[in-house]
Amino acid sequence: MKPLEDVRIIAVEQYGAGPFGSLHLADLGAEVIKIEDPRVGGDVGRYVPPYGEDEDSLFFESFNRNKKSLSLDLSTPAGREVFERLVANADVVYSNLRGDVPAKIGITYDDLKHLNPAIVCCSLTGFGMTGPRQKQPGYDYVLQGLAGWMDLTGEPDGPPTKSGLSLVDYSGGLVAAIALLAGLHAARRDGIGMDCDVSLYDTAMGMLTYPATWHLNEGFTPERTRHSAHPSLVPFQAFESADGWLVVGCAKEKFWTRLVEVFGSPGWAQDDRFADFASRNQHKDVLLPMLEKEFMTRTSAEWLAMLEPAGIPCAPINDVASALQDEHTTARGLVVETEHPRFGTVQQVASPVRVGSQKPEYRRAPLRNEHFEQVVTEVAGLGPDEIERLRADGAFGDVPAAERAGHPDVFEAEAATK
Repeated sequence: MKPLEDVRIIAVEQYGAGPFGSLHLADLGAEVIKIEDPRVGGDVGRYVPPYGEDEDSLFFESFNRNKKSLSLDLSTPAGREVFERLVANADVVYSNLRGDVPAKIGITYDDLKHLNPAIVCCSLTGFGMTGPRQKQPGYDYVLQGLAGWMDLTGEPDGPPTKSGLSLVDYSGGLVAAIALLAGLHAARRDGIGMDCDVSLYDTAMGMLTYPATWHLNEGFTPERTRHSAHPSLVPFQAFESADGWLVVGCAKEKFWTRLVEVFGSPGWAQDDRFADFASRNQHKDVLLPMLEKEFMTRTSAEWLAMLEPAGIPCAPINDVASALQDEHTTARGLVVETEHPRFGTVQQVASPVRVGSQKPEYRRAPLRNEHFEQVVTEVAGLGPDEIERLRADGAFGDVPAAERAGHPDVFEAEAATK
């Protein structure tokens, strides 16, 4: 069996952070059933440009492989009835909504424990389910500013700068996955579920780590560093070469000794100003110009050919294309493929989560409501008459024709297997 093959997650998720968290669980074999609101066309990620058409987008593919989809209107009594049938046969209800919404729509543990005492309700929100910002919408960009990340990022004389990736969203998704698994472990041990109150704000603040500790205990004020330099270890930063940029880091004294040998500058090793971490940091205004001048004398490839054999931490500063083509990327199997009815073969990056020796299987992201029949009959346990009654009462929205319009062949093939 796959590591999480016996786990069923009902996911009221959308866009990036929430789907990113459950993606890794789905890759590990968990049955992740996406609940998509038919009133708004499902997960908004289906419509993110520029690479998409109708309800298909490569953005959505990146966050939703190996999942199932059910269109369900939770605002209707009929939709709620179906949802509760799903909860009774699930392990986890997972969501990423505004902090006050889980309680409003009744997806907290107190709302659901009568259906399933062991249900784990994991809510990834912007600011958490308590506190003065509870009702505020939380987005990665906003959180990077609020938590001090943007003030720390960029060149000293430049504007506050966002990371090139949505790191608060992605980190929040991973934190939520950890919380979900911990809650599930406890629920299976004790027979009692719980709420997991996870937020992007808590995640962003928690990742301030040692600069926060330094500030809280010693009044340290973080400052931006030139060329992305480490705040205390010198040298550890980006250096410009004759034809590009590379990163070189002396995180241990032995690396500094080796770097001096590569440069062929034995006098540096004897210079008291550069004798250890503290002295190099104190005299960095002298040392760094010397290093920068030296690095400009050769190309990045020439430097890497000297630094790598010496065991000095270093790397070229790649663009995305170069990173994806790196031989180590290939060796680690980090680009995977799925087949899609519109896009054909879709390549994307694999989950970094590895458990055991079994390789994950990869299935494209679901079309909206693609797994209707399977979910409502096998998971919710509904019969034909019940399904028609609930459909008439608006549980599933007025969506089937729209869903089949984009990919009738897929839905016909799905129906043929029933």
